[in-house]
Amino acid sequence: MNKLVLAVGLLAGSFSQAQINAPKLSPTASVEQTIGLTEVEIEYSRPSKRDRVVFGELVPYDEIWRTGANENTTIETDGPLIFGKDTLQKGTYAIYTKPGKSNWTIYFYAKTDNWGNPEVWEEDQIVLETNASVISTKDVVENFTIGFDAVTTKSAMLIMSWDQVKVAVPFTVTTDEQMAVMIDKVMAGPSANDYYRAADYYLNENIEQEKALEYMNKAIELRGNAPFWMLRKKSLILANLGRYKEAIAVAEESLKAAEAAGNQAYVDMNKKSIEAWKKK
Repeated sequence: MNKLVLAVGLLAGSFSQAQINAPKLSPTASVEQTIGLTEVEIEYSRPSKRDRVVFGELVPYDEIWRTGANENTTIETDGPLIFGKDTLQKGTYAIYTKPGKSNWTIYFYAKTDNWGNPEVWEEDQIVLETNASVISTKDVVENFTIGFDAVTTKSAMLIMSWDQVKVAVPFTVTTDEQMAVMIDKVMAGPSANDYYRAADYYLNENIEQEKALEYMNKAIELRGNAPFWMLRKKSLILANLGRYKEAIAVAEESLKAAEAAGNQAYVDMNKKSIEAWKKK
């Protein structure tokens, strides 16, 4: 009897933990697009037409629409998107729309955690607002669809389609500015940090110590006023090369700089090294 009660209890427990994962009528989707050097991703839900009149009935004209179904439709961009004269800075935003017969208004909204429309529409949460003309299509789009078209290295169209309606929202990206920054950085050569990281790698691996010293000297030269931690690394490289007098001199510089910065750990490390190197 006890075994039967235990078996029934275990079976009941397994049923209580089971979950039914039913399919959604408006399944979620995502679309990613690279435009020039800018990455854009949109996540949204795709309601179906299902023999209904969509715009003007299912989705009323001239009212705020969630632009899909279920959770907020969101757009995430790692660079600025320029709509006309207005710029959407990098970040994540909800997309709301106000469909009309001949024109849509598209809103990029700062709050992204609503289910559908906000309970209270906050004008100050509108980061950017733009408009697009309605394009009537012969073909019927069964599921609401968001995508990109006319993609170039500097621009694209944000496309929204459903039923026999399509809107295309043009925007540009800052490819020229991004390229200019990248080119200037590369053409200017390695930075002080680049040289430092290379020297530090050689030091830690105990290889190419002459090259490590060369890179550390370049890092210090580019910095102008070398910090105590950089001088400390240089002294260790010199010691690895057996150049103890120079290592001591640089360690003493690091010691003074560490004392001025109030970093006792580096003060102690330098003192210990100086004492050991004086015995070499």
